[in-house]
Parts: sequence; structure tokens; C-alpha cells
Amino acid sequence: MPKRDGRVTATDAYEALWSGSAVVALDRDVVRVRGPDAEKYLQGQLSQDVVALAPGQQAWSLLLQPQGRLVALAQCARVGVEEFLLVTDGGIGEAVVERLLRFRLRTKAEVENLNWRCLAVRGALAARPEPVVRVVEAHEAVEVPFQWGGLRGYDLLGAAPTAPPGVLALTGEDHEAARVEAGFPRHGSELDERTIPAEAGLVGAAVSFTKGCYTGQELVARIDSRGSNVPRHLRGLLLNGAAQAGAVLASPTREVGRLTSVALSPRMGWVALGYVARGTEVGEILAVASGPVTAQVHPLPLRTD
Repeated sequence: MPKRDGRVTATDAYEALWSGSAVVALDRDVVRVRGPDAEKYLQGQLSQDVVALAPGQQAWSLLLQPQGRLVALAQCARVGVEEFLLVTDGGIGEAVVERLLRFRLRTKAEVENLNWRCLAVRGALAARPEPVVRVVEAHEAVEVPFQWGGLRGYDLLGAAPTAPPGVLALTGEDHEAARVEAGFPRHGSELDERTIPAEAGLVGAAVSFTKGCYTGQELVARIDSRGSNVPRHLRGLLLNGAAQAGAVLASPTREVGRLTSVALSPRMGWVALGYVARGTEVGEILAVASGPVTAQVHPLPLRTD
């Protein structure tokens, strides 16, 4: 909480992100899909059961290439009967639009990458008792609930959203530390067009196995039937010193992976995300880039409270 002289430290804001209420501007893209055929079309394109979403509900989903590779991890938020928002990392919106338009044949649905901004409000006090998608006129925004790992709250999305009163302002460094601790993968770091969803731990959060067919389903279903036996897995790592994303991770006998994100946590010290080869055990100590820094392998999330 704020100090007695009124100043707020980085640790105050970081802790508010978990247990209080804090806000940070994030680079997010919002793609709107609307029209009489929007529900039917997205049901055949996304991994999530879109038909099951009532207006005001949202769910994590995957947009895949026909071969099953990842285009985007996105929140699918149903704003109305014929209107959906797909919320994803900044810079990914155009790829989402291009992929959706490629298969939109004789379909009455508009697809548009909106020029919107995102204010992310996070913390236990920011989490709504009833997490629903709603229009917030006072903040000129749509409020979309957010939860991943231990991170909770909501995103204010709009052309010019305004932060609610009484929340602490976060630095990008504080948010990045929390993102890594929560194990929330980011496009350009943990995710790209080569990513197999099971490698990044996305299947449980973003795939419905009870809906009908969707583009890219075959690879997801085949890997799931084999127990998600993929060559590598995204893991959390606790480092004993500073390191750079992209650094090689090695066991005493071989290279086993690479760091994808590194951050300095006010609570946990140096934390990281990285892909490690199948067979690398939780608790194993790996060398980072053949240097003095080591990394201990942990399951995700690294922090849940």
C-alpha cells in the first residue's frame, strides 16, 4: 500500500497487482466479428465452443492454421447476439483478420481490427464477483474479465478508455514480472506461428473437446489422444542471477531448451519462462548459456496468490 508520505514504490504497485488493484496500459489488439453468421462462422474457426457463450460471457480460445499451428491465443468475448470481440496481443490483430477472411466465403460476418487501446486492471480487489463482459460508458470502454494463473482482474478496451479511480499505476516491469510468474504466454516470446498449442500448455485453457469440428482441430486432437506427448514444454524457471531471453538452457550432457522471457520479481527474484525438452524434470538445475547463472525448473504458474 502507499507509504505514509504518499509515495508509492514499485513493490507497492507490484503487490497491488496481486492482492489489491492496479492498472497498466498494455499493447493489445481487438478484432471485432459481427453479423448474422458471426456465431456460426467462429464456431467453425475457433477451438472454443462459441455457441455456448451467452452475451456477456467470454473464454480463451485458439485460432489455428489448417495444419494445427498457432495463429493466435485470444479471448473470445461475446458482446451481443451477433457481435464478438477477439482480444489478443498487440501486433497479432492483422494476422487474425487475414486468417479469418481467408475462409469467410458467402458468410454474413464483418471482420475488423479495431483501433482500440487497453488498460489492464489487475488484483484481487479488481476481480468482479460476477465476471461478465459489459459496456462501461463512464470509461468509454468494454470491460472484459481476465484470469490466468493467479492473475485476475479485467481489461478496459476502447478508443480512449479511462482508468477507474483509486487504483495504483503499474510500471511495465512490474507487470512483466507478474506475467512471467503467472505463466501467461506472449506472442513474440513464448508463442509464434510454429507453436504447437500443447507445448505451451494452452489446450486445457482454450480448447473444447465437446464441440463440433473447427479448422486445425486434427493436430490438437491427435496430440491430446497421445497424452500431449510433445518434444518440449513451457516451464517456469527460477534463476540465481540475471540472464537474457534467448539464452540456451543445458543439462550437464546436452542442450535442453531456451529462455523466452526473463523478469526481476520484487518477491521471487529473477524469474523466467522457457521451453525445455521432454524428459527434463521439475526441480532439475540447468546451466544458462554456459555461464555462472543457473535455472531451476518449476511447473506453471510460479505464483498463484
